[in-house]
Amino acid sequence: MPRPVLLLDVDGVLNPYSAVECPPGFAEHDLFPGAEPVRLCRVHGVWINRLRQTFDVVWATSWNHDANRLLAPLLGVTPLPLAHMPSPPFHPREKVRVIARFVGTRPAVWIDDQHPPEARTWSSARPQPTLLIPVDPATGLTREAVDRALEWARDDDPSATG
Repeated sequence: MPRPVLLLDVDGVLNPYSAVECPPGFAEHDLFPGAEPVRLCRVHGVWINRLRQTFDVVWATSWNHDANRLLAPLLGVTPLPLAHMPSPPFHPREKVRVIARFVGTRPAVWIDDQHPPEARTWSSARPQPTLLIPVDPATGLTREAVDRALEWARDDDPSATG
């Protein structure tokens, strides 16, 4: 079976923009002058690197190339491939077409704070194993979400051990 893809959003997932104040463990970065600061947690970089041992981790975000240019160095990760999204603003359903084309026939996990109904329709209709992991945009990525993806990959691959 081909190596699974893990699609990773930024805003709401790595940047908990809905939190009233900067959550513990996060630091605010003024990456876009005049805009709200971006909140990042260094442990997310550790988790992304752990996920890369099992998945081909891919940016699935409107940040597009800025994710590698601005975020990857702050998180301590090497650049990731990119499922190139339309220019913002766009409706979350527009991600589905891009992701479906990028993933092709590979197993996939998609971590996002805004899975539209079209994403659930797409994931349930695929013959390949697919998992959508929702994230609360006030909390951001959690260890539980990371563990859920890793457990899914292990359970999906009968040749995997441990």
